[in-house]
Amino acid sequence: MTDPILRTQDLTVRFGGHVAVDAVSCAFQAGELTAIVGPNGAGKTTYFNLISGQIAATAGKVFLRGEDISGRSVSQRTKAGIGRAFQLTNLFPDLTVLENVRLVVQSRSGQGFNLWSMASGHVELTEAAMAILKRVRLLEQRAQVVSELSHGNQRKLEVALLIALDPAVYMFDEPTAGMSVDEAPVVLDLIAELKAQGDRTILLVEHKMDVIRTLADRIIVLHNGALAADGPPAEVMASDVVQEAYMGKELEDV
Repeated sequence: MTDPILRTQDLTVRFGGHVAVDAVSCAFQAGELTAIVGPNGAGKTTYFNLISGQIAATAGKVFLRGEDISGRSVSQRTKAGIGRAFQLTNLFPDLTVLENVRLVVQSRSGQGFNLWSMASGHVELTEAAMAILKRVRLLEQRAQVVSELSHGNQRKLEVALLIALDPAVYMFDEPTAGMSVDEAPVVLDLIAELKAQGDRTILLVEHKMDVIRTLADRIIVLHNGALAADGPPAEVMASDVVQEAYMGKELEDV
């Protein structure tokens, strides 16, 4: 097996006397989609926050391509290759959909978030942004102001911004939450397309077991902040202890 793109080593965070994430060690490979599941309060989103830098770890480390990034800020980790979906919501709510994506494309090209240059003739940046909007089915909304978008379209825009960043690691925290049954498949299809590229590491927090069964190469289960199970979906789902203690009726229904 090749060296992992992302690895956490004994990652831990305490809030007062409560251990929210308890010495979690996991390695994530390129081309692999890992679903992170567990009951409410299990530490899934907190684990995401530790990886992406939203909160500082009490103990343990995060490695990206073998390099310790534990001391880096959110923006530094993003530049290094960790992309967290939905942390970019309302980047510029008073700008249009196209302008939002174009700014991220511009930043990714090394030109920074330069609002003044938006009016200048960077045709290639605009074309790249338009291609991403077409990919997420938002091309028709390109001239719409972001604050006026529906919830579902805001979610699709958040995925567009993440795609524009082109990170090595994609992190999706309940990407279809609050979306209608008509809107959710678009985001799930986009995640499937990213997986099909075969060269990106994808982490997915999701409660819908049918989604996990369709997309995941691997499932890890957190319970009370600790790693309770890790393995292929069929193996983890079939585990009696996981079904009874962590998934309950929802997994039985699947």
